Amino acid sequence: MSFLDTRHKKKSFTLTIFLLSAFLLLLFYIGLTYMDPPIEKGITVNFGSMDYGSGQIQPKEKIQPQASETPEVQEEEKIEETAEKIEEPTAEPAVPEKVTEKVLTQENEESIRIKQQKEAERKAAEAAKKIKDEAERLEREKQAAAERERQEQEAKKKTLDALMGGINNADGTAQGSEGDDTRAGDKGQPDGDPYATSYYGSPGSGSGTGGYGLKGRSLVTKGKVQQDCNEEGRVVVKIVVDRNGKVMSATPGVKGTTNNHPCLLEPAKKTAFLHQWNLDSNAPNQQVGFVVVNFKLGE
Repeated sequence: MSFLDTRHKKKSFTLTIFLLSAFLLLLFYIGLTYMDPPIEKGITVNFGSMDYGSGQIQPKEKIQPQASETPEVQEEEKIEETAEKIEEPTAEPAVPEKVTEKVLTQENEESIRIKQQKEAERKAAEAAKKIKDEAERLEREKQAAAERERQEQEAKKKTLDALMGGINNADGTAQGSEGDDTRAGDKGQPDGDPYATSYYGSPGSGSGTGGYGLKGRSLVTKGKVQQDCNEEGRVVVKIVVDRNGKVMSATPGVKGTTNNHPCLLEPAKKTAFLHQWNLDSNAPNQQVGFVVVNFKLGE
């Protein structure tokens, strides 16, 4: 054979065959043993075939009760057997005790399962209630925040209305009455100038303070500062007056002004500060009004 072409290969082949044969022979004599039938393990229970019995010899076949044994005798024997068992308990536990223990164990497991289910339902109900309470709390906080924001807006609007001299009320409708007639109303034209000194047409070009306005307040004193240049026109000055009737600030050149030359704006502002209104403790802290100053050439 080609794989036994050398002396070493032949020697190795012979040695391998010998060792395998010896190993198989060794296994045949000292191999693993087993029991037939195998050794039984566990607890043997004798169920028997009758409700009574005595002695130490286990019958191989089922024993039939004798005819002479009446139910009363059987009952008495059963009572005696029970008494003997109570007096001399055997090492083997009675079958009914095992059954009872099993039943009790099942009942305990069932009761534990029911308790666990009830506990889970209770926790789920508490979690749902907590979520509901949290949602209601957030909704209340949201409503309270919205209410606070609405009240703040109303307060700001009322403050602005008071600052503007009470022109508007909280719901945005006009208040008060202005004009020189005997009937209540707001005399003038809808597209006119609120700082105008006349109710109809355009005002004249005379010199001096051509008009003023401060709702509910009367003018006590006024003055006039002359211009430093030769310009003419009307300058409307927005003023802010306190409760004492003193002008706190003046802004010249607002809507209604016809000449915004700087040499007219500065004397118009100084003229506004010369105005004094009556004292009114019920007036707002800052009331907005206007002063109109007319400048003429050569003055």
